[in-house]
Amino acid sequence: MSFSRLLLILPLLLAACTGLPQPFRGRPGQQAERLAVPLAMRLAVPPPEQALLPDASARILAERVAAALQAEDVPAVAVAAPLPLDWRVDILAERQGAMILPRFRMVNADGALQAASDGAPVPVQDWAGASPELLDRVATQAVPALTQLLLRVEAARKSTDPEALGAGPRRVRLAGVRGAPGDGNASLGARMREFLGNQGYVVQDAADGAAYGLEADVAVAAAGRGVQRVEIQWIVSRRDGEELGRVVQINEVPAGRLDRLWGDIAYAAAEEASAGVRTVIVNAQAPAAEPPAAPPATPLPESAAAPR
Repeated sequence: MSFSRLLLILPLLLAACTGLPQPFRGRPGQQAERLAVPLAMRLAVPPPEQALLPDASARILAERVAAALQAEDVPAVAVAAPLPLDWRVDILAERQGAMILPRFRMVNADGALQAASDGAPVPVQDWAGASPELLDRVATQAVPALTQLLLRVEAARKSTDPEALGAGPRRVRLAGVRGAPGDGNASLGARMREFLGNQGYVVQDAADGAAYGLEADVAVAAAGRGVQRVEIQWIVSRRDGEELGRVVQINEVPAGRLDRLWGDIAYAAAEEASAGVRTVIVNAQAPAAEPPAAPPATPLPESAAAPR
């Protein structure tokens, strides 16, 4: 068995899948011009779970806040699952007598609080109704303060380490592997960390200082009598939220082979995929007209091969 069916899915194929609005790309806007360059991170606005709103209204509020931030040329997107390097705007609500006080917390990709602000109070009965017009007004009123706070945080960060993202070896945040049976999540992550480290990347758990994010999804499904189909997707993203590409590995293994220890399968799969991850990152840095060729795939050891 070999994960030789390795595919590189690069940005042109994924442009419609990133969910990241484009107007602010390459155009800092009136607010961000104060920093001389556009903001270096993307803001994710997940639907709030502690805003005293039903699910549908929570989604609408997240969308309105993201849209209002975009109008200020802040790279923001309403999304339930932030990427590994996304900063986040958490929305909460607190009842104070006959009023509801919306609250907004800005946290970095490591979950550390960076700034917080309160919105304008809303009567309880109006909040209970949560009309789209009300939610739009709440977002519009809250965003100017959020934008100013974000600019201050970014300015402070750059003033203390203006070359933080460009100096030294490229740093990659490995946000984890999900969905593998047995010890696959841990084994694949550990082997990927080793191989990327051997290629000169600094692989870390924290988001701070990382230029790229890497995460993996594993799916195992029955593919016939006594056989399972394994698909591994390694997803490479950048700090601004753009998905740079995916390394996709597909193969079949004997049923139950991966239920406990992955062993040399994890080693060979990560070795092969790390070359693809490196290609995605290098392609993101190199001129589009001259992308480097992907290194040849490395077959798995014969001891792990599926019966033919």
